[in-house]
Amino acid sequence: MSWIYWTIITIAALAVFFYLRRTRKERDALLQEKEIIFNFVHDVSEAFAESTNGIPQTDYLLKRVLFYAQQTAKARAGAIYFREPDGDTLRVRAVSGLFPPIAGGADNEPEPGDGFFQCVETMARDQSARAGEGLVGKVAAQGVPLLIEDAERDPRVPRFRSEFLQIQSILLVPMRFQNTVLGVLVVVNRIDDAPFIQADLNLLQALADQASVTIYYAKFNEELDKKRVLDDDLRVARRIQMALLPTKIPQAPGLEIAAFSMPAREIGGDFYDFVAIDDEHIGLTIADVSGKGVTGAILMSICRSVFRAHAPGCLSPGTVLKAINRIIIGDIHEDMFISMLYCILNTRTAEIILACAGHPRPLLISTGGQAVPVEAAGVAIGLVDADMFDRRLQEATVRLQPGDLWVLFTDGVTEAMNAEHKEWGLANLQRAVLAGARVESAASPEVSAIRGSAFGGKQSAYFRASAGPVPPKAGGAAAIVARVRQELLAFAGDVAQYDDMTLVVGNRL
Repeated sequence: MSWIYWTIITIAALAVFFYLRRTRKERDALLQEKEIIFNFVHDVSEAFAESTNGIPQTDYLLKRVLFYAQQTAKARAGAIYFREPDGDTLRVRAVSGLFPPIAGGADNEPEPGDGFFQCVETMARDQSARAGEGLVGKVAAQGVPLLIEDAERDPRVPRFRSEFLQIQSILLVPMRFQNTVLGVLVVVNRIDDAPFIQADLNLLQALADQASVTIYYAKFNEELDKKRVLDDDLRVARRIQMALLPTKIPQAPGLEIAAFSMPAREIGGDFYDFVAIDDEHIGLTIADVSGKGVTGAILMSICRSVFRAHAPGCLSPGTVLKAINRIIIGDIHEDMFISMLYCILNTRTAEIILACAGHPRPLLISTGGQAVPVEAAGVAIGLVDADMFDRRLQEATVRLQPGDLWVLFTDGVTEAMNAEHKEWGLANLQRAVLAGARVESAASPEVSAIRGSAFGGKQSAYFRASAGPVPPKAGGAAAIVARVRQELLAFAGDVAQYDDMTLVVGNRL
């Protein structure tokens, strides 16, 4: 019986030995996975804080995440598909190993040889996945991981001729931040040729979720840096654009002129300008470019340059506008145009000749308070061909009487919106102009205080008033402009405006 006893003891000892050995291996594996995760968290946190030597921080972090993902899953190759700005397209932003182009397959599969690895990587990077389509797209759309243990039998997995590209097992996990899927982490083929298992999926998903938080904020910081650069560029552009506005407004005996302009954005598409034509004539123009922001500002500067080149010495406003249209129409985009009003004022007779290219009609306001829009036919610059533009443009003539007001404006003034989505309107403009004309001398300090170059405000406006050491006359053009601006801003309040606002007022004393 002793041999039976020793046999039992031996079997029990062997069982304990193999159990302890297996337990030790499992423990070592868990410790190894723990170390990988610890190193990953530590490495990614440091990478987020450190310089990336010119590499976009998001790309650098994605490479680190993919490195640890391969280690964790013991995968031969992997890639991270990241969402493009359109929110619907995913492209490879990081790739490691010989990763097959799973998003679109390979119709022209390269042959193994020199450059094979680079060719395969280029194919993977050039392909894109759309949310909801294909393996990557479905994981991105559903936000749920996908494990395919036997990829060779799954029709959803693309097939390749080369044994280097064949997929035995594939694991895809979404990179989630709150309710948003930033991208999809994909690994293929374990290095021991065993299939991926549920434990690999769980571990890789935990790693991806942890990484997504850091990557989200890295992407946010990159966008913030881009915005800072853009803001700096816009501030420079704003200073340049302000320099294009007239620093001095021409004055003549018995005549007073004032103006203001408030861009809806940092830079705008409105402008006004003055030009001395000869000893007796002054040119006044106001224009509104359909495009706003940078596009509108560029077109505005072009229009101003052409105007400055053709206005001096020409006493026909229609001729100048025709010349501007012929030059600009060849380069302007189909969806853009410029409304422009050009007036030539005879400072001796107070007679005005004007031409209007699709711009809001100017107002002639008499001493009795009657406002009359001045009719002058014409179509906006850039809308029709040169011959049609020339045929439809007409000139009109008016004569200012003592006390008359001449008001030029862009539609951003009359179409300014308040919090109740109501427009300021032409009637309010006329009322504010008349209120400014009746202002008493007590308002003079207020007018004087805002004369000069630039000042801040809710709309980041700039204001150019009549130059000279003598304060503007109470009830004159400068006081009217100040009153209109005050009432316009009070009406709009804190509501962001969608159009630039510009006003020019002339007053025959």
